[in-house]
Amino acid sequence: MNRTYQIRPIGVVHTTQNEIWIDIAARFHEGLLGLEKFSHITVLYWFDRNDTPQQRRILQVHPRKNPANPLAGVFATHAPVRPNPIAITVCKLLAVQNNRLYLDTIDALDGSPVIDIKGYIPCCKTESEFQMPSWVKRET
Repeated sequence: MNRTYQIRPIGVVHTTQNEIWIDIAARFHEGLLGLEKFSHITVLYWFDRNDTPQQRRILQVHPRKNPANPLAGVFATHAPVRPNPIAITVCKLLAVQNNRLYLDTIDALDGSPVIDIKGYIPCCKTESEFQMPSWVKRET
């Protein structure tokens, strides 16, 4: 498990008070073909502001930075501190215009590098079939 991998951004998140969009690099524009047929997309982005050796070593956190929540391993949370600071979120896709994807919301910060996008395909299970810790249900 000592192999390393290179990940290069395919785009960048932009947020203003009025709009949210992702600009996709020109060399990946062809990869957007058909994406407009999806109502939602899965966006993987890099928690670049948490990419330090110290933060990559943190393995336990209080979920949602709330000390009232029980300590949990980072793999059981969506915390930005983790060995590989990769984030994943599902977003409503409002429009695709050339190399720009307009979204209704995203939990990424302005300037966050996007490392992948996928059309969202719901799983076969309903939400009621999932099991989650109480802190997730309490704060959603």
